[in-house]
Amino acid sequence: MKKRIGSYPRVRVQDDGRQVVSQAGAVLLVETVRKTGLEQAISRALAPWRKPRAVHDPGKALLDVALAVALGGDCLADVAMLRCEPAMFGTVASDPTVSRLIDSLATSGEKALRAIRSARSEVRSRTWSLADRNAPDADGQITIDLDGVLVIAHSDKEDAAATWKKTYGHHPLMAFVDHGSGGTGEPVAALLRPGNAGSNTAADHITTAQLALAQLPKKYRRGRQTLIRTDSAGGTHDFVSWLARRGRWLSYSVGMVITEMIHQHVLNAPATAWTPAVEADGEIRDGAWVAELTGDLLDGWPKGMRLIVRKERPHPGAQLRITDADGMRLTCFATNTSGRPIAELELRHRLRARAEDRIRNARATGLRNLPLHRTDQNRIWLEIVQIALDLLAWMPMLALTGKARLWEPRRLRLRLFTAAGQLVTTGRRRILRLAQHWPWTGHITAALDQLALLPNPG
Repeated sequence: MKKRIGSYPRVRVQDDGRQVVSQAGAVLLVETVRKTGLEQAISRALAPWRKPRAVHDPGKALLDVALAVALGGDCLADVAMLRCEPAMFGTVASDPTVSRLIDSLATSGEKALRAIRSARSEVRSRTWSLADRNAPDADGQITIDLDGVLVIAHSDKEDAAATWKKTYGHHPLMAFVDHGSGGTGEPVAALLRPGNAGSNTAADHITTAQLALAQLPKKYRRGRQTLIRTDSAGGTHDFVSWLARRGRWLSYSVGMVITEMIHQHVLNAPATAWTPAVEADGEIRDGAWVAELTGDLLDGWPKGMRLIVRKERPHPGAQLRITDADGMRLTCFATNTSGRPIAELELRHRLRARAEDRIRNARATGLRNLPLHRTDQNRIWLEIVQIALDLLAWMPMLALTGKARLWEPRRLRLRLFTAAGQLVTTGRRRILRLAQHWPWTGHITAALDQLALLPNPG
């Protein structure tokens, strides 16, 4: 009788495997790049930075780094994971070449940033057109969420400083397009700031909003069909006035700090002023009410602004603030949307919490730290991170269906991108054979079939 020596089978390992492809599921990202025309757009944008007789195209090199970040990399050297698979990713530049490219782009400053952002904007319009009913503007509305991110610095980097959370690093301000309940979201702006940058700096919010609007198709860069949402950091006179300026006509839903005046108005509001809050499914939210405040509270603010407050029983263990009233947690926001019930507007503002999911995904996709030393280099890194996040949003939007469209980057990597494959060459054709026993091989092949139906870029 043989004794068991463990629960896992023992295998012998050899390093002479041939035609085996790791990260074979990354072909989904490669096909997304091809169908959206991202490679051509980035290459055209970065053509001025290609040196005479250069072997590697700057656009391809930058895109390779973005693909590596989308697959889980967090530094420039992680592009090596693509370099070892030339059959899938083509010729990949060496680490020194990639490093010199980043330095060259960083030295060019705003010129390089404008070139990369212009290419992303061009491809975004095409991608939304390809997505059709799955695009974030399918209902003719666009929602942009602005939020700050704390990025910890583990070494002394340029512009790193103490943050308001008593950590050390940077405090970028980012903007994301919300895909709604049926999708995820994609980044449209990232403004790198020192760690001690203020949360409610109106100038930074205006700059980030401008960068975000420039990423949208032209018809959404002004008008009520575009909604800007922020937390209370955006509730400043200057930022709200900028949003509501004549000729811009943007819709907004910005959080407001509970001041003493707002607190007194809440205490004086009659019981008839309060309406039950609602959930996303239309059901009444238990223990929550909303009311609209009027009067001298709106003096000095743009015409048409509405101030809506919510009171809610705090969940067990929650600490009340000094501005809370009668044991109720108070929150407040301002909007210029008219003709809709205040409970519906409050729900719309509460859904801004999805921006926290986008930030969590960004941290898992290259934003856990800023790997370079100089600020101008890390600005380029932020653009790379945004390209990676774009691909992780566009691929599900174009190719996945059902619950798979909601998978976040960590799950996409675990279930789809890490699938192994075997590359077989027959004549002039290269065939990638995926493991039949892998539970999500069907998702990969179905997604590739969906991408194959899309037209190639002109």
